[in-house]
Amino acid sequence: MTKRRVLCLSGSLRRVSANTAALQAAQQLAPESLELELHDGLGALPLFNPDNDVEPLPPAVRALREAVGRADALLIACPEYAHGVPGVFKNLLDWLVGSLELPGKPVLLLNTAARGSYHAQEALDEILRTMSAQMLSTRPVTVALPGAGCTTAQVLASAERCAELQCTLDTLVEALVIPSTPS
Repeated sequence: MTKRRVLCLSGSLRRVSANTAALQAAQQLAPESLELELHDGLGALPLFNPDNDVEPLPPAVRALREAVGRADALLIACPEYAHGVPGVFKNLLDWLVGSLELPGKPVLLLNTAARGSYHAQEALDEILRTMSAQMLSTRPVTVALPGAGCTTAQVLASAERCAELQCTLDTLVEALVIPSTPS
């Protein structure tokens, strides 16, 4: 069986983040056919400036682009701030605009907000479609967590949250099925 790589991107820099916790829980729940890798370089990215989008790229940018390039799909969990995408995550996306790694890449959005976080999700969908990502769902998958301070252990302790994450993983497995070739 061929493992498919899924790059997990959290849009939060918090030490204890519900978005990161959901992605870490997904890593632990992933079936054998998926290898989930959590990218931890969000805070290391320099502010985007098109003048600096040339070789040699800043090391954090190179690492991000290489990770996206190696991935078969992206799983994104991003919080909402002031009805929008946090600046730090928009910065990450800006570094991918001019790259060749993202276009056509399957992407699934994960919404961890228990109450009414939809502005950032809609904005992310629009941004990623504009960047030619292949969106796997017209709506983000919701895994309603209590918010800041939620840990991976708390996510895994909830049968309901685990079931929601399993649906997320099932969507990825279905999207990344390797077609069988006739013999």
